Amino acid sequence: MKVLVVGSGGREHALAWKIAQSPLVDKLFCAPGNAGMAELGTCVGIKAEDIESLAAFAERERIDLTVVGPEAPLVAGIADAFEERGLSVFGPTREAALMEGSKHFAKQVMLEAGVPTGSAEVFTDYDAAAECVRRGSPPYVVKADGLAAGKGVVVAQDDRAAYEALKACFLDKRFGEAGNKVLIEEFLEGQEVSVLTLVDGEHILPLAPAQDYKRVGDDDTGPNTGGMGSYSPVPVMSAEDYRRVVEEILRPTAKALAGRGIHYRGILYAGLILTQEGPKVLEFNVRFGDPETQAVLPRLESDLVPAMLAVLEGRLPEVELRWRDEACVTVVVASGGYPGDYKTGYPITGLGEASSLEGVVVFHAGTRRGEGGEVLTAGGRVLNVSALGRDFQEARERAYRAVERINFTDMYYRKDIAMRAVRGA
Repeated sequence: MKVLVVGSGGREHALAWKIAQSPLVDKLFCAPGNAGMAELGTCVGIKAEDIESLAAFAERERIDLTVVGPEAPLVAGIADAFEERGLSVFGPTREAALMEGSKHFAKQVMLEAGVPTGSAEVFTDYDAAAECVRRGSPPYVVKADGLAAGKGVVVAQDDRAAYEALKACFLDKRFGEAGNKVLIEEFLEGQEVSVLTLVDGEHILPLAPAQDYKRVGDDDTGPNTGGMGSYSPVPVMSAEDYRRVVEEILRPTAKALAGRGIHYRGILYAGLILTQEGPKVLEFNVRFGDPETQAVLPRLESDLVPAMLAVLEGRLPEVELRWRDEACVTVVVASGGYPGDYKTGYPITGLGEASSLEGVVVFHAGTRRGEGGEVLTAGGRVLNVSALGRDFQEARERAYRAVERINFTDMYYRKDIAMRAVRGA
């Protein structure tokens, strides 16, 4: 079969890497892809947001399965456009994608389903939101309602930071229309965990849990990013926590969506926090997590393609997934200055040497080929270095050993990824 992977980041490279291993797949296309994905399949110069061109390409090339990586085309309705043409696409429809496209919508679904989550108030203007801050007490969680590339959530430790976050949304229009509606949420204390779940309507099949690092600096300092590293499994998440996530969060959410007439097909990503009262939902996303996918898929022994097809055909209860016992650690290598201003176009060296180390796979995130064939930086998050090991200590050592082989101008990465897992905390 022919498969098209839509997107150009580390998550999409990991998906393409896993899909390419399937004996069911004869030909792989990536749109637009990156320098790493070009080694697995044919990259086509169509942007992920260009839905009409993607659908026309899939129709022309008789693509059997399209897998959508990023959230933006899903929220824009790529699944609807493909389905109207009779094309198979792994990803939720525009209406279902509101679970990520609107935090207010997701909160309404959670309340309907009785899912444990933080309380929240919704605002559409600065003055009313600022009044909520004035009568409250920090910390506050300020969330732009719409898509903001992972940068629309601010944990404000004092009133001033909360006002700044509200100003960024309502007055500075930093996130465009995504910031026209804002949620001020209860701050929840605990460690964050991500659980990616296959959903074919009311049936669910959770994947192995992962934990990622949102802050740019060591010891969780600095601004939020799209993610600076991840690891799987998650030692701090007990078997009972996992059971409660499945039974009290994932199943009820899928059922609530179905009750609204929304047939959800694809991945539902639960961003959770392990509080003293048990797991609670911070957010839902409607696609594979980034960089969690890069730590989860290397641990998956099973072929991912049949599982995706089972989702589309409503056969998810037939699927069983096998997992490796090893731990996986993923370190994100970024451009200096990210998530703020940064420069691109720098040559990257050491990729072959890093990839040849035992247990290591280097996923490209923001890369492109130069005119001379060299790999150049082309984004804020440039590479995701993933490594398997017998335990977190070995996986972590392998990942950082590989990172040390890589070099480019202004290269930056966190030094503490998975340290808490090594300590078992």
